Amino acid sequence: MSYFNAIVLGLVQGLAEFLPISSSGHLTILQHFFGIEGDSILIFTILMHVGTLAAVFIIYWSDIWALIKELFITIFDLVTLKGLRLNERPVRKLGVMIIIASIPTAIIGIGFESVFESFYKTLIPTGVGLIITGFLLWIAEDKSAKVKNGKTVEGMTWAHAIIIGTMQGIAITPGISRSGSTLFGGLFTGLDRAFAVEFAFLISIPSVLGSLIFEGGSGAMDSILSNNMGPIIVGFLCSLISGIFAIKVMITIVRKYSLKIFSVYVWVVGAFLIGYTLLA
Repeated sequence: MSYFNAIVLGLVQGLAEFLPISSSGHLTILQHFFGIEGDSILIFTILMHVGTLAAVFIIYWSDIWALIKELFITIFDLVTLKGLRLNERPVRKLGVMIIIASIPTAIIGIGFESVFESFYKTLIPTGVGLIITGFLLWIAEDKSAKVKNGKTVEGMTWAHAIIIGTMQGIAITPGISRSGSTLFGGLFTGLDRAFAVEFAFLISIPSVLGSLIFEGGSGAMDSILSNNMGPIIVGFLCSLISGIFAIKVMITIVRKYSLKIFSVYVWVVGAFLIGYTLLA
């Protein structure tokens, strides 16, 4: 992989991971036009997720550190038979909700891995996925507009977490945005807009870590690391920088503006991809 490819892929990964326009969809498009083999782009994408993961840690470090400290307090409470006390400890409840949301994501990702990988063989599934993303964002925006007092972590239930985690699992499909689908899950179930975007970004942490662990022992991963270390480092830095920018932009947009502008964008790109593939 060239340095130019790595820079472009890294920048797109960082932006599209957090803006609801599908990083997998856009990387699939670039894969097609750059002529990169399927296995290479999939593994490189996972590695670029390390950059976006670092961006989440930088932006949400205070929340993540609070979750880490709360984990040890929780262990102490359980050992001393005080119980979970979720209603008394909002940070603890947030951690539990993240764990619950990660379960359906893992089940879908592992159980349907081969199905999702087959979608990368042509651009049509990506185009369809982008169009679906547009509808999800449009519906989520309309639903959120009707909610006057959205729920924060105190009002969140395990059902909310399962729905959001399931949407994150479905987003493994190319073209369906992970941030967009999880935002849909959060806003559709009545979560506060600011909390919905925060939760969507925080639950990406176990998802990305799981992907790295799952793929870390593969021979393909070792080969790409050994042969493309320079481009990977450059791509990582690009995804980190663009990821930080995209998170800040997304937080502002969700709080103050409408998600429907992204619907229009992904509809246009999705329709173009389908038309391009059918006419090529």
